[in-house]
This record gives sequence, C-alpha cells and structure tokens, in this order.
Amino acid sequence: MSFKCGIVGLPNVGKSTLFNALTNSSKAQAANFPFCTIDPNIGVVIVPDERLNNLAKISKSKKIINTTISFVDIAGLVKGASKGEGLGNKFLSHIREVDAIIHMIRCFDSNDIQNVNPSVDPVRDIEIIETEMMLADLESVQKRLEKNNKKNVDEDQIKILEIAMNCINNNKSFDDLKTQFNKKQLNQSGLLSLKPKIFVCNVDEQSIQSGNNYTQSFIDKYGNNNTLIVSADIENQINELDSNEKKNYMEMIGLKETGLNKLIKKGYEILDLDTYFTSGPEETRAWTIEKNCTAPKAAGEIHTDFEKGFIRAETISYDDFISNDGWVNSKNNGKMRLEGKDYIVKDGDVLNFRFNT
Repeated sequence: MSFKCGIVGLPNVGKSTLFNALTNSSKAQAANFPFCTIDPNIGVVIVPDERLNNLAKISKSKKIINTTISFVDIAGLVKGASKGEGLGNKFLSHIREVDAIIHMIRCFDSNDIQNVNPSVDPVRDIEIIETEMMLADLESVQKRLEKNNKKNVDEDQIKILEIAMNCINNNKSFDDLKTQFNKKQLNQSGLLSLKPKIFVCNVDEQSIQSGNNYTQSFIDKYGNNNTLIVSADIENQINELDSNEKKNYMEMIGLKETGLNKLIKKGYEILDLDTYFTSGPEETRAWTIEKNCTAPKAAGEIHTDFEKGFIRAETISYDDFISNDGWVNSKNNGKMRLEGKDYIVKDGDVLNFRFNT
C-alpha cells in the first residue's frame, strides 16, 4: 500500500514550492498570485530506507524496490471556501481523497511574496483552514442525516455523523469519536476534520534550526507533536545539488535531515504504518502495512492469492538477518521462525510466504 498526503493552506504560503522540492520536480507551477494551482498535482516519491541497501547487499539482489508515498498539491483555500469562495468546493473535494493532511503555514516575512492577509499570523491562518473544513463537514453531515438520505446510511455511520455534528456545533474536540470507533469506520465517514494532520511551518533560512516568533506562537497553541519546521526554498535548493554537495550544504546550514525525511517519518507515525521486507537474489523490496497487520494481510500486499492461500510465513527480524548474513545462516542459527495466521508482523521483519495456489 502507498499512502497519500495532501498539502493544503492559504494561497502563497509555499505549498507548490514544497511540492516541487518533495517530488524533485517542477510539476507544480509556483507563482506569486492566489489560485495559481487549480487542479491538484500528484507526485509519487520513493520512501528512503537504508535497511533496503543492507539487505540487498547480503542477498546479492539484482534490484532494490522502495515503497512509495504520494504528495498532492492542493490549491490554496480561503475564507468562505466551504461556500465556494475561490473555487473552494473543488479544492475541498480533493482533500477528501487523501489519507493525511499536511497543513502548510506561512511563518516568514517577505516583501516579494504576496500575502492574502495583511499580516503573518500562523494561528489565524490555520484557524481559517480548519474552520472551512469543519463547515464543509457540517454541510455534508446535515445532508446525510436528512430523512430521505438517512435510510442509506448504516447504524454506526449515523452515530458517527450525529456525534460529529454535535462536536462541530458546540466547538468540541473529535477525540470522543476516535475512542468510540475504529479507523476503518471513521475513514468511511469521509469527514475532513477526522483526517490525521501534520503542521508544516514554512520558514526562511535563518529560522531552520530553531524557528522564529511565528513558529513559537504556533507551537504555543498547537504543540510540538505533529509540527515540523521546514524551509520550502531551502528544500528546493538542496534537491538541485549532487549527493556530496547536498551533504556539505546541509552541514553548513545545520540541517540534520531533509524535510522529505521528516514528513515521511511523521506520516508513518500518524497513520500507524510499518514496513516489512522481502529479500532474495532477484530483488529486495519494502512493503508498507498498517501496524498490527496479520501475516496473511501482509502477504496480500504482494498478491491477493498469497492471502487467500496463506499457510505460513518464514520470518526473520531485520537485525537477525543482518547479523547472521542472510536466510541460510539465520535458519541454521535458529533465528528463522515459522509464523501462522495470527502472527502480527513487526516493523523490519524479513518475510517469505508459503501459500497454496
């Protein structure tokens, strides 16, 4: 599976610049006026994982295949988007299709880049976006709970929608919903306000290491947990360099890892994702699964026949595979296990599936 993150925010906060940096492309037109991006740009990016190279070296694999993440550059939302302002309805529909939302927030001063508001205020900006998504949810919930439509909605979904409407009308947190219903049920609701969120404070070069007054005001309100400090311009510059130049430049400006790596790690964290591997002479490959995934479901990521005919999973932890130099020594040294249908796959497991055709 691959997950999809939608980059949202007010116009001219740096969404398209970040998208170009993340996808190392110029697919998104970056221009200094609102609604420059109308149709969403989608970029598929490989997920870097140094474990793949280590496994491939031991297995003498001909190919290495990373798992991927998709980034969607969604046009700028404005106040009134839920009522169609600034093509808002179209943009909001694009947000419904993503697994997680990356909130891009302007945390820099600039006389060259137009700001849709008279001042830089990340807290105000995020409240505008969140309010518009909440209003869009309210309209959706009201329509689905109308008498004529209600008969087409199952009981659990009706409960979710009723609780969500109460939360929106009374400005309450959605935490109760997340404790009462599982992720699958909540995803089926299609509510924007329930999607996992990452907040990206877009800063200038001087603020990369320790942020600035704008990022601090945002963190004071929303906390550090899902907040990242990134400079979209610097990310673009890094992508134009070769590997040696990139390393030297990052050391010079005090950047320990790229914004892409930060976003991927945070994305895996908020979406509760793990990675397992298959490794042999033909290829070493990474596979993305949800946490607490059973072995048959993990096998199904490769092919549905693997899940249907699942018998056993030959299982070695990544550390054991590396320290025992591959499959043969791991098996001889008692580090390979045969796991059944109830086995919960761990992050880093190296698996070989036995199945009936």
